[in-house]
Amino acid sequence: MELENIILGVVVTEKSMGARPLGGYVFRVHLDATKIMVKQAVERLFKTKVKAVNMCNVRAKRRVVGRSAGETRRWKKAYVTLRNGQTIKELEA
Repeated sequence: MELENIILGVVVTEKSMGARPLGGYVFRVHLDATKIMVKQAVERLFKTKVKAVNMCNVRAKRRVVGRSAGETRRWKKAYVTLRNGQTIKELEA
């Protein structure tokens, strides 16, 4: 799997934005991605040094719209902590 295809997007929530001053970033990643793959992808794409990576699977949720029912897609979330003094300038606003 190509490292450029591992990170699918940035998760922007109140909780994820609160972790930014401490060097924490949250990414939506490919379902088959591992911690090592995410670490390599972040270090290569954003040119930073990663301290730790934690991951969790986000389960599908049931949704009903009118008479039709279905589920949202399941996805994987990666919590990335950078080393002291490191930031991702592309994501800071």
